[in-house]
Amino acid sequence: MLVIRDTHGQQAVDFLCYDADKPSDRYSATNTVKVQGNVYVGKGTVLYADSGKPLLKVTEDTVGKHDTIYGCCSNPNNELRYGVKTTESCYTNFTQELQKHGMDVTSIVPNVNWFMSVPVLDDGSAGVAEATTEPGSLIKLRAECNVLAVLSNCPQMHNP
Repeated sequence: MLVIRDTHGQQAVDFLCYDADKPSDRYSATNTVKVQGNVYVGKGTVLYADSGKPLLKVTEDTVGKHDTIYGCCSNPNNELRYGVKTTESCYTNFTQELQKHGMDVTSIVPNVNWFMSVPVLDDGSAGVAEATTEPGSLIKLRAECNVLAVLSNCPQMHNP
């Protein structure tokens, strides 16, 4: 069981996962969204790999919905959105951790953002909203196979 807890409230945790026995079979946001018919992840959601293999299942969630579409922050993205160059980023954190497992930047795919609020409006627009998580908010995930989980406590300072 993997437990991710927002100890202080209003913090996002960027998350990737892989079949540890076959790391090329990685989390697929599109498979996860298509199978459940919802762009948000919450209790009961299964996170699927590219192959369709179940990787993890959300067994407990005190928040209710988590983002699957906004991806991780990165230097190029921060420059485009905020005009800020060379900042700490989840992309950099992911890159450093994946290298320890013999993987490179091609292994970084659209990720889950635990505790991050990204409302999708009727007109299709989306954006980061102020997080509503309280200290102690948590998500529990049960591995459905041997999983490599990679987390980044998001260092983004420019989102609401």
